[in-house]
Amino acid sequence: QVQLVESGGGLVQAGGSLRLSCAASGSIYSITAMGWYRQAPGKQRESVATITLGGITNYADSVKGRFTISRNSATNTVYLQMNSLKPVDTAVYYCNAIGRDTGVSWGQGTQVSVSS
Repeated sequence: QVQLVESGGGLVQAGGSLRLSCAASGSIYSITAMGWYRQAPGKQRESVATITLGGITNYADSVKGRFTISRNSATNTVYLQMNSLKPVDTAVYYCNAIGRDTGVSWGQGTQVSVSS
């Protein structure tokens, strides 16, 4: 199993920045990709950004140029730097890991609220 713990959410004004962190533990050797997803009230969970073991990144069109996903292999941590935040970015953000042997794992989520 892979355990994921997110941190870094909070309340910020429009135009501000936040950095989310996701620390992975457990069967980390199995992880092939990690990512950030978000779910706003009344909406489906959507992919925000992903990063593969090889460092290939992918972003939702709505966050391109504003958000950056990165990872620290030494500490098994994935980050999401969010700049120029907008009220529409308000959501619960979830960390996700895909493992060869463990399947899909999810963190507990962290709330990001952007005020206008």
